[in-house]
Amino acid sequence: MKHSLKSVFVAAALAVSVLPLQSAHAEYNLTLCGASPGGLWSLLGAGTDAAVKEAFPGSTVTYQTSGGGFANVVLLDQGKCDLAIIHDAEVKSARAGEQPFSAPVDSMRSLAVMYTWAPMQMLVSKDYAEENGITTLEDIAAKKLPINILLNKKGNVVSDVGASMLKAVGASPEQIEEWGGSVTYAASKEQGELMRDRRADAILNSLFVNHSSIRELASAIDLSLIPVTQGTADAVVKEWNIAPFTIKGGTYDWAPNDTLTVTVSAQLFVREDADPAMVKDITMALLDHSDKISGVHKAMAALDTKLMASGSAAPYHQAAEEVYKARGLR
Repeated sequence: MKHSLKSVFVAAALAVSVLPLQSAHAEYNLTLCGASPGGLWSLLGAGTDAAVKEAFPGSTVTYQTSGGGFANVVLLDQGKCDLAIIHDAEVKSARAGEQPFSAPVDSMRSLAVMYTWAPMQMLVSKDYAEENGITTLEDIAAKKLPINILLNKKGNVVSDVGASMLKAVGASPEQIEEWGGSVTYAASKEQGELMRDRRADAILNSLFVNHSSIRELASAIDLSLIPVTQGTADAVVKEWNIAPFTIKGGTYDWAPNDTLTVTVSAQLFVREDADPAMVKDITMALLDHSDKISGVHKAMAALDTKLMASGSAAPYHQAAEEVYKARGLR
């Protein structure tokens, strides 16, 4: 009996020893590169800071403003921040050495997916959509419509994804201008103002489903939510290594049908040569205290540990991969 009990204790000790453990009494002072102050990414920075503080009292994750994901690729590569939020589409461009990068940048390693629900939404004035028979994005090209479309400001990857969607249906910005229309690049806030003033017919931008800016715009003018066909979604997904997305019918009172589109995701990255002990500890802090991040805004409510482990834009850091595997998440 004593021998059996000893065997059990030894087996239990061995089982525990293979699981990653948080470093005792560790304190971290890290910098996280995000985007503009006051936006969702700054809240994700605050949530990350709260999770790390909870796991490692005395630690600090300082949010650093930047030009966004493209800039963060460079800042992380140069070691000017320890953590960085970057869109999956930006990672794809960086690793391939595509514009705005002059050569491949592949120093990024995934730590956690933050969200995947910021789909490209084609919001068209209902009057314009009905007058011109627009039921899918492809109709713009089929009818060579002189539509005035708003894309996000240049230098933002979702502007490039929007342009790719237009090109995929045969309505590139250049073609739209040939048909008498226009493509204007503007920040999200300015887009709403232009639509309300009837100086634009449509917005094609990455926005959270049921975002407050969409609700505000819909209270001012009647809108239609326009889908793409499966073929278009597949082409853009392949080009940018992103994902298809369906906005469920009834999400908006004025959009009763399911709407197919594509979505970008935001992920938290570290450098490939980051300290494995730090990466392990931060990964476990995020998993153990994911509520600190999901609670920063109602738009983050769907975040869970399974989603955090689902990234594919770049390989996970080896230390993070080990944590996720130990938790049965990868």
